[in-house]
Amino acid sequence: QVQLVESGGGLVQAGGSLRLSCAASGRTFSIYAVGWFRQAPGKEREFVAAISWSRGSTTYADSVKGRFTISGDNAKNTVYLQMNSLKPEDTAVYYCAQGTTSGGNPTDSKKGYAYWGQGTQVTVSS
Repeated sequence: QVQLVESGGGLVQAGGSLRLSCAASGRTFSIYAVGWFRQAPGKEREFVAAISWSRGSTTYADSVKGRFTISGDNAKNTVYLQMNSLKPEDTAVYYCAQGTTSGGNPTDSKKGYAYWGQGTQVTVSS
């Protein structure tokens, strides 16, 4: 079955950087779109960024444009989220997810993803 494991979360001061990793089973990254979502206490899970290797495309939420960069490594079947200029409002549990359809677009909708990891905590102090 599909397995997604996030790592790289931690505590960082405002203005700092953090790099998250999403290790997937099989050939998830090369076949399906992979997205990053986040959820803060008391709030709904929201879209952060997504990538499709097969389509050569990426998309970002307006709140992270210019600060976050999503990328992938086919050899390691891993997707990364480089987060720079972090703000306290970025504090949340970050999840990666695999798209529902092979060759699909890097959609910003939760309905476009079939499998989810367990999440990694990111805390940004002020």
